[in-house]
Amino acid sequence: MSDKKPTLGFIGIGLMGKPMTLRLLDAGFSVNVWNRSPEKLQPVIDAGATACSSVAELVRASEVIILCLADTAVVDSIVRNEIATNGTEGKLLIDLSSIHPENTRQLASLLHEKCTMGWVDAPVSGGVAGAEQGNLAIMAGGSAENIAVARLVLAPLYKQLTHMGEVGSGQITKICNQMIVSCNVLVIAEMMALAKQAGVDAKQIPAALAGGFADSKPLQISGAEMATETFEPIKWRVKTLLKDLNMAVDLSVKQGNAVPMSALAAQLMQLHGSHGYLEHDPATLIKLYTKTDA
Repeated sequence: MSDKKPTLGFIGIGLMGKPMTLRLLDAGFSVNVWNRSPEKLQPVIDAGATACSSVAELVRASEVIILCLADTAVVDSIVRNEIATNGTEGKLLIDLSSIHPENTRQLASLLHEKCTMGWVDAPVSGGVAGAEQGNLAIMAGGSAENIAVARLVLAPLYKQLTHMGEVGSGQITKICNQMIVSCNVLVIAEMMALAKQAGVDAKQIPAALAGGFADSKPLQISGAEMATETFEPIKWRVKTLLKDLNMAVDLSVKQGNAVPMSALAAQLMQLHGSHGYLEHDPATLIKLYTKTDA
């Protein structure tokens, strides 16, 4: 890949993809974009992105293809049906999605076999705010050569990018991240509900615990929202945490490890989702623990 900035192709202009694309444009990259729902493209088109009518067109016009998609099934479909059949040698795919490590390795092998494209799995942590501010944490898997390209391309997006090992290592690390985040936000929800019921001014808890061992970004963000029952705008979704917890349980079974806390978190997240909250912000988890009148 030449010294000049490569032309990027960004697939998935959603909650995270939109601010990421805007930052890449601001950094001077040429960015081709495609989204399953074309109406979501307008803000990035207005900022200078070029809309493509198909994934195939985007792949042919771009040197580095970046994915930011919902789940393993969507990534699998687009890679197998569109990218593998239109990619060429020397191009690189960077997957920012959070998907199963086993599928990641299979898709990376398929892509190399079909068109000799490289793969970096680079899931992110930090939410919409991190994407907007360019201070995401990125955990990446891939060859040293491809990671070096990813560092340059993704520089406008991250505070730190850590090379975790070969392809798939980034996804495993993201699962570990989500185990901590999910269990954290669930205990914050039950704690906030208890505090409210016991007569504490729950709005003061995030400030009261700031800087102590109990402090965390989920406490400062979701805890504050739970205290005031402010569930909009949606910054992340219950279904995302559930997806990642289910992957954690699946990975633990394959490795022969016990993850009882994360397994229970998956059950509680599933219960909450079954009440109609899959598309809602995890701050709504406080409703799991809030008493209602009969």
